[in-house]
Amino acid sequence: MEFGFDAEDEVFRRTARDWLAAHHPGDPGRREWERELGRDGWIGLGWPEDGYGNRRATLTQQVVWAEEYARAKAPARSGHIGEKLLAPTLIGHGTAEQKARFLPPIARGEELWCQGYSEPGAGSDLAGVRTTAVREEGARPSRTYRVSGRKIWTSLAHEADWCFVLARTRPDAPRHHGLSLLLLPMDQPGRVEVRPIRQLTGTSEFNEVLFDGARAEHVLGGEGNGWRVAMSLLGHERGVSTLAQQVGFAAELRRVIETAVATGAAGDPVLRDRLVRLWAELRTMRWNALRTLGGLGDVGAPSVAKLLWGGWHQRLGELAVQIRGAEAATGPADWSAAAPYELDPLQHLFLFSRADTIYGGSDEIQRTIIAERVLGLPKEPRG
Repeated sequence: MEFGFDAEDEVFRRTARDWLAAHHPGDPGRREWERELGRDGWIGLGWPEDGYGNRRATLTQQVVWAEEYARAKAPARSGHIGEKLLAPTLIGHGTAEQKARFLPPIARGEELWCQGYSEPGAGSDLAGVRTTAVREEGARPSRTYRVSGRKIWTSLAHEADWCFVLARTRPDAPRHHGLSLLLLPMDQPGRVEVRPIRQLTGTSEFNEVLFDGARAEHVLGGEGNGWRVAMSLLGHERGVSTLAQQVGFAAELRRVIETAVATGAAGDPVLRDRLVRLWAELRTMRWNALRTLGGLGDVGAPSVAKLLWGGWHQRLGELAVQIRGAEAATGPADWSAAAPYELDPLQHLFLFSRADTIYGGSDEIQRTIIAERVLGLPKEPRG
């Protein structure tokens, strides 16, 4: 299937704008948008294999697509966890049966996924997970596991059809060696419970998920190999998606600059210096992302990128409220009556960005990765 994408494709831009006019985040239409993308093969451009209904694209073409998607202000994706994280891991570690079962529905936008990694007490330390998976007993060796435990900060679990769950299948094995990655259907009443977590922004993208003997029949990469598979999965969070993210950052920076000019805050030389610094840092992040694009051997690149954009985005959010003064504490609607309360874009930027240095691996964890895996410094003692 040829790539066939024109960066100036106004038809796609109109489609995205029309969809946005009719839907809001969390609306059921988000699922239909995934199917719309899947029907034309726009899901799975970066997969190293085709034949699942996806188009193949070079790295350059993937960058063009991702940046133009962001510039068109197309809807936020519900299927990116399955497409960007699980699918490449399935291709690298899955059996032929597993690839045939799960990749086509992801490519068609029909099945959405969430990631069951973090737990209370085992957020950044994934080797400490306590969720268990026990094989069903029977006359013959069973392929079915019963999963029990609790996951936290599970993005989009309230929309997901499936979850890839890191669980302990060998309780007596050392921390890293007793884990397996299981593929678990979410539609199991009484055995899977999703509890949305309301954030500072009033929205609930994150969730707590409770498993009580939930059934899982697929182990990715084999029993006991969960740590190796899970780490390879995290390595896919890099590159093209970072460049697309920066398009959104540029739009936010432009809004902050326009607000500074409109309010007269741009007359402050100190504030102007901070705006110029943010602009220069964003350009630096872009060139760094382009430099490391496709560099699978650079174990420190994702950690450096996360440290750069997490802190940058927080500083932008802080400046967004500072340039407005007291007005930044006033909402677009009556906060005493609104349920949930409404935020304007700059208020949302400030509040949501407070989590940027925590989710996806905290700054402390990223610095530890760089210290140990790149600089070769002695590892911290762990219990």
